[in-house]
Amino acid sequence: MITNPTRLFDCVQYHLERSPIEDMLAAKENGQWKKYSTQEVKNITEELSGGLFNLGISGNDMTIENRDKVVILSKNRPEWIMLDLAVQQNGAVLVPVYPTINVHELEFILNDSQIKMAFVNDEETYTKIFSIKHKVPSLQYIFSFEHVPNAAHWKEVFQKSTPGAIEKVKAIAATIKYEDLATIIYTSGTTGTPKGVMLSHKNILSNVQSSMPCFPPGNRFRALSFLPLNHIFERMVSYIYMFKGASIYYAESLDTIGENLQEVKPTLFTTVPRLLEKVYERIMQKGADLTGIKKKLFFWAHGLATKFEINQNQGMWYNMQLAIANKVIFSKWREGLGNHLQCIVTGGAACQVRLIRIFTAAGIPIMEGYGLTETSPVISVNRFDEEGRKFGTTGPLIDQVQAKFAEDGELLVKGDNIMMGYYKRPDLTADEITDGWFHTGDIGTMVDGKFLKITDRKKELFKTSGGKYVAPLPIENKLKESMLIEQVMVIGSERKFVSAVIVPSFSNLKEWCKKQNIPFTSNEEIIKDPRVITFYKEIINEYNKFFNHVEQVKKFELLANDWSVNSGELTPKLSLKRKVVMEKYRPVIEAMYA
Repeated sequence: MITNPTRLFDCVQYHLERSPIEDMLAAKENGQWKKYSTQEVKNITEELSGGLFNLGISGNDMTIENRDKVVILSKNRPEWIMLDLAVQQNGAVLVPVYPTINVHELEFILNDSQIKMAFVNDEETYTKIFSIKHKVPSLQYIFSFEHVPNAAHWKEVFQKSTPGAIEKVKAIAATIKYEDLATIIYTSGTTGTPKGVMLSHKNILSNVQSSMPCFPPGNRFRALSFLPLNHIFERMVSYIYMFKGASIYYAESLDTIGENLQEVKPTLFTTVPRLLEKVYERIMQKGADLTGIKKKLFFWAHGLATKFEINQNQGMWYNMQLAIANKVIFSKWREGLGNHLQCIVTGGAACQVRLIRIFTAAGIPIMEGYGLTETSPVISVNRFDEEGRKFGTTGPLIDQVQAKFAEDGELLVKGDNIMMGYYKRPDLTADEITDGWFHTGDIGTMVDGKFLKITDRKKELFKTSGGKYVAPLPIENKLKESMLIEQVMVIGSERKFVSAVIVPSFSNLKEWCKKQNIPFTSNEEIIKDPRVITFYKEIINEYNKFFNHVEQVKKFELLANDWSVNSGELTPKLSLKRKVVMEKYRPVIEAMYA
């Protein structure tokens, strides 16, 4: 019996010995939820391991360089997790990649890691990898989870399995150590060539064990998974779910999250701030569509929520009003999210404090955390218990993580969760890790001696031509509090003043235009209307009051199109690619400073 798990793949056996369930993993197949029990997950993983072994996938001599590498390009699905566990047991290494990756980056990753086998989601991802197969000499096999013409189906791997191979895999698995490499995750390449972050069982499992007490108590909960599993945040949280004995249901797509929330009724889910902003915008749009007393009640309740404070009694009158708002208005919000949510965990980028405040007041606690791929990922997180939460911070450090600040304010961290290093790049590893301390590249501070607050990215701080430093992130987050601003990037490096490029919230802006009797036929037409430009000047001036003179936005330009992953301005985890925006809108930016 496993009493002290030391490898990530121990999660299934650990769970099976304690409290097996009928829906350890679940996903939609032909319109119905297909559930995999704990025993089925174990059986499939074993068969898959045997098939992989007979196809020549193993740890060989268990050196990092010689262990076979397997790449996966797929959306979240039960097969993703089962493949992950099977590859680990064989002593091989899984290299997860965003399905939306461009072929040039994909080719680099496949060759850099000497990929031997690939698993893809569907025809689109199969075509992407097949188109460059001739440029990747190490790649021997490609299998698809969906049935794709002329492609090998992943179930063909099972057919290669034999009882003897399964026994050999069990013998290999028994030799895998806590300190051994578990996965290589390539960073998204926003700062140049992708870097392969090597994470061991120790790195990720220590993070799992330290993060677990931060979650709601109990084991019998349901999670909805939709953040990409190839990012360490969702993957590490998945191990928490599995070690806890929780059920994981995979959303069909980002477009069906609302519908899937109603079907699954999850206890919790993880998200990034951009998606949380979208949920909030939809709620506010529904409020704006109400009429009469219902509309007044909605905005009265919303106004109460904006004044909410955590760990603070705001008096009997406020508490009584909030209780009424919860019953009359916020109960509808919770119903829209499945009506069983205990909390939402957010990470990957800074979340607007106002959103966290409003959702928490509405009985939907938001636990914001912070970390990086190189830290497996969690460094700090706001706890489920209220005493461990503070608005405007990323919460207390988790156990086993130490932190200190360099002279310039950069956060340095140390612990079992710090990566083994960058694959084949000891030079880059030495740049980032000094005497065991990892340089996060983020500027931060401790609030009340307990809560970590990240104030900006070190690389994103810029100096105006007058020699004054400006942190763009807090300015951008403040501006996005406006219902009329969808996306924004603050500019000003080596310039005389700070400016911004802004993507309006066109749904809200069009409503405003209708009320002002401003005709329009396109986004391009709206943003050129002098009345709209004047309106945005007023909005910017209102928010400029929150900043000192140097930080205030003096000029701005409205843009007609949203920034997205497909158009190139956002990374797959929806972070802003500043260099891309600067290059794409260079004429617009130069015109502001002409």
